[in-house]
Amino acid sequence: MSLSRKDAYKAIILFGLVSLLGDTIYEGGRSITPQYLNFLGASAAIVGFAFGVSEFIGFSLRLLSGWIADKTRAYWVLYLSGYILLLSIPLIGFTNIWWVVILLLVCERLAKAIRSPARDALISIVSKDIGSGKAFGLHELLDQVGAVIGPGILAFVLFVTGNCFRIAYHTLFAPYLILLIVLIMIYNSLKGYTYEVIEKFREVKGKLPLEFKLYTTAVLLNTLGFIHVSLILYRINLVALAWIATLAYLIMQAVDAISAPISGLLYDRLGRIVLIIPFILSIIPSILTLSGGFINLIISIILYGIVYGAQESIYRAAVADIIPIEYRGTAYGIFNALYGLGFLINGVLYGSIIDLKLYGLGIIYTIVVQVLAIILLLKSVKIYHR
Repeated sequence: MSLSRKDAYKAIILFGLVSLLGDTIYEGGRSITPQYLNFLGASAAIVGFAFGVSEFIGFSLRLLSGWIADKTRAYWVLYLSGYILLLSIPLIGFTNIWWVVILLLVCERLAKAIRSPARDALISIVSKDIGSGKAFGLHELLDQVGAVIGPGILAFVLFVTGNCFRIAYHTLFAPYLILLIVLIMIYNSLKGYTYEVIEKFREVKGKLPLEFKLYTTAVLLNTLGFIHVSLILYRINLVALAWIATLAYLIMQAVDAISAPISGLLYDRLGRIVLIIPFILSIIPSILTLSGGFINLIISIILYGIVYGAQESIYRAAVADIIPIEYRGTAYGIFNALYGLGFLINGVLYGSIIDLKLYGLGIIYTIVVQVLAIILLLKSVKIYHR
């Protein structure tokens, strides 16, 4: 079974609209959370740890949620409940205790862990005949529209309210209510077709292919040497006002929105070798951030957006091309667990490097880890072309 190309693109747009609203909420909130934690007295190491551990929890638990999705076929239940839990971000506006903020931040990542493998599996179902690169690229483009709108709104709120974080977070209740309405719409629109496909899934047994193992390990190393955006914003906030750091985050998301569909088109045309481009570019943001200076930090945030756009589109598309459709929930869970492990380690590591001013050591580490990542990526591509 398959959808027509027209209906497949409509389905991707619907998934993208949900992600647009979701990103408006959580990317808007996350764009000001490093500054808010700094305002509440948290150090760079605490900020790095907070985002690192939240990313790790959010990504590692996808291993479990992906397995549950494949075992129970409850893709829609996980997808819908994961978005409902986004309520945690507007609730941050009710507290001024930094560790409570971190708990709510973790809750948001938990919500993403619940929905993401199921979402990616559903997208791969409705788009299997139009090209995984284009499908995930288009989805990420719409996703990033929300990622631009959210930080843009909150940067404006901070500007006009004199950095009132409480009002900024409470602004996000409006898109959350709209999100609930759109979730009902997408479920009613696509449940019939997706349930028909899911009912025909066969049980898939066997070990994960070496190609997948090499690829996911390469992504892990790539993430280990790719400084988290929260620390770039933290560094910007040391030399500029809070709303300027939020605006920089908006710029990153805008670049991401442009990068994702272009990456998707190149991926479908040229294949997995295209991944070498974001892998190489991943070296630069970490080096520039550790080097310091406002201009370096702005260049860093732009390059971060280019790489992140590829990570959110063609990194995911590659998994769909390696793993059978019946096992993709589990595969996406494994992939994202390793991805999140990289964020956990690099958040603490780079945060400590900044606090201790070990910039030279950090630059050497970045280069070594990224070179190893590129070597493993090329090995996985070599297996793919046999």
